[in-house]
Amino acid sequence: EFDVRPGGEVHSFSRSLGDYGCTFTYSAQGGTNEQWQMNVGVSEDNGLFSCSIWRPQGKSYLFFTQFKAEVKGAKIEYAMAYSQAAAGAQSDIPLKQEEFEVGETTVSHREGKFRFELSKLMIVAKTPRDEL
Repeated sequence: EFDVRPGGEVHSFSRSLGDYGCTFTYSAQGGTNEQWQMNVGVSEDNGLFSCSIWRPQGKSYLFFTQFKAEVKGAKIEYAMAYSQAAAGAQSDIPLKQEEFEVGETTVSHREGKFRFELSKLMIVAKTPRDEL
């Protein structure tokens, strides 16, 4: 668990697992601190590394001016950002495709398109497998 803090400053939170890591960098405004969670995992065959960042209460009421999630040691295969995370009867609501961009190792807001709402990020990345 970590606190997502408003105030407009850039903050970072990281977790790692073996050779892989995930870092969430953001700045947010309004409201008070929110408790968020980050989970990292590796598939049984070590082929995939996953990183999820979300607010367990579902919706974040903070106004995100920027965000970036970066994986270390793996290349992103799939990533999705959501303005609302599932909680109770609510389901995940994805951001529009134009609001964020997915690179080889990062998922980040797209300047001028992102509508400042973020409650969840999901990343699945492929690990460099050693060919036998």
